[in-house]
Amino acid sequence: MHYITAENLEKSYGIQPLFRNLTFHINEGDRIALVARNGSGKSTLLRILAGIEPPDGGKVWINKDVHVILFEQDPVFFETASILDNIFAHDHPVLNAIKRYEAAEDSGDAERLTDAIIEMDEKGAWDFDARVKQILSKLNIQHLDQKVNSLSGGQRKRVALARTLIDIGFEQQHSLLIMDEPTNHLDVEMVEWLEHYIDKENVTLLLVTHDRYFLDTVCHEVWELDNGQLYTYTGNYENYMEKKAARIESEAATIDKARNTYRKELEWMRKQPKARTTKSKSRQDAFYEVEKVAKKRIEEKKLELQLKMSRMGGKVAELKKVYKKFGERIILSGFDYTFKKGERIGIIGKNGAGKSTFVNMLQGIEEPDSGKINIGDTVVFGYYSQQGLSLKQDMRVIEFVKNIAESFPLAKGGTLSAAQFLELFLFPPDQQYSYISKLSGGEKRRLQLLAILFKNPNFLVLDEPTNDLDLPTLSVLEQFLLDFPGCILIISHDRYFMDRIVDHLFVFEGNGVIRDFPGNYASYREEEETKPQESKPEIKPVEKTFQAEMPAPKKKVGFKEKREFELLEKELEDLNQEKQMLTDQLSSGSLDYPSLEKASHRIKEITALLDEKEMRWLELSELMN
Repeated sequence: MHYITAENLEKSYGIQPLFRNLTFHINEGDRIALVARNGSGKSTLLRILAGIEPPDGGKVWINKDVHVILFEQDPVFFETASILDNIFAHDHPVLNAIKRYEAAEDSGDAERLTDAIIEMDEKGAWDFDARVKQILSKLNIQHLDQKVNSLSGGQRKRVALARTLIDIGFEQQHSLLIMDEPTNHLDVEMVEWLEHYIDKENVTLLLVTHDRYFLDTVCHEVWELDNGQLYTYTGNYENYMEKKAARIESEAATIDKARNTYRKELEWMRKQPKARTTKSKSRQDAFYEVEKVAKKRIEEKKLELQLKMSRMGGKVAELKKVYKKFGERIILSGFDYTFKKGERIGIIGKNGAGKSTFVNMLQGIEEPDSGKINIGDTVVFGYYSQQGLSLKQDMRVIEFVKNIAESFPLAKGGTLSAAQFLELFLFPPDQQYSYISKLSGGEKRRLQLLAILFKNPNFLVLDEPTNDLDLPTLSVLEQFLLDFPGCILIISHDRYFMDRIVDHLFVFEGNGVIRDFPGNYASYREEEETKPQESKPEIKPVEKTFQAEMPAPKKKVGFKEKREFELLEKELEDLNQEKQMLTDQLSSGSLDYPSLEKASHRIKEITALLDEKEMRWLELSELMN
């Protein structure tokens, strides 16, 4: 069943086109991740598909039976209404019954609650109410009578997410869920719950996210919006990166071939007398087509991070018997720790556990209730906060950077001007004179990162650095942090990012307890998942225990399976050799276009065959042992 068909979509802002001639379909059951650089038009495309923003050209057809649900980065609310009124905005008897029941529960009025229970019985709303309660509980949404305009940014995102998930459940039959960075401002437990929740829901999904583990769990296809064109890749994020590299390599080979042809044909065109009209019309047309390809450029601009780090002395930072609490909520209770040079520490814990307070105290932004925090004389903090840039939105990008410094010293010597440094961060000259208010959310975060590195820090404190950054920028940031010789302290819900960067974790367990865990997030989760099995011995009926202890009879391997196993080994070897040969040919750039296309198609076939035959080889291998 077709959900959405888009044909020749166009959108521009001023003279800058975001995309042109985009044509695609979204069908029932599709799970698509949309990937692009910040400022490429991802959020704009989502809003066009949701009917909130019109395209400049082209058409969008939405099946009349499909309910489109959009979760935006900056959700829109009835600001003076309560959380409850915003979540249950639909005027439907079942939702209205649940809304009155939730309000009656909060009111403490017994008569009102009795009436609400009777209405819930009459409308058959209890199953849906259980679903609502699970969502509200997992997203830690309380005090439903609180006004939305009094909520923090993170609370607003969670309320918007709850509203979206409840909407999915209510419109179960044919829902297209469009989500723009749904994991921002969620702690890790919430992210893991959300990915499992969406994964088991029967919805069609179009998703923008920077969380690669989340992407791999809930999506089966990756769409890339690059230079105004849409490319589709089946599979996970890693497969997309491999296929993209192959595409760029193939395009480069095609352009090289076209340039060689163009030089020859250009000479022929110039030799023809102007007055003569007997030129081959088809050859002229072919010349202009080749010219288009020959003049095409593959611009794979990459963010570059070069840093001359301030020298760090022997003493970094020392915390002795540090206590901190807000009212009854204990953040730190006698915390002791001495930071060493080059440490990479991740901080995890539920929202409200005090992670941001901890990094603020370390930097002297907040004072502890008691205890000592001693910072080395040579330490220069670089703080990347959740709040982002606090500056005048009517300031130009170049003015913002020049207010920090006119030039930037490089690690290998020499300096860069503010304008040159901006170009390294993918702000071209024409964009440097744009107002900050015109930048996308991700571009503002990139500008914030630039501002931090411009000060040459040697101790980076990163509070949710992955929010709103595009995946290509994140990859470069990860590599930069891996090479960074100073100290790094990271608060992040991005599990992939944490697994790559940190050496150990500070786990905020609540009530002032901070555990130093020796390993990354994946190791921590593995340990946590084994804990219940160790602490709670499983009680089984006698019959089941006996059956579990009896070894399963081993299937006998016949001649046919042995022969198949031997043949598979040979086939796998041959397929791998053929794949390597084709890859070398593609890399050489010597193939003409038909051969190039044929080789690319054959590599796809070989990859599919290898997956199928390797799975069968593993099955037979287990039987042979």
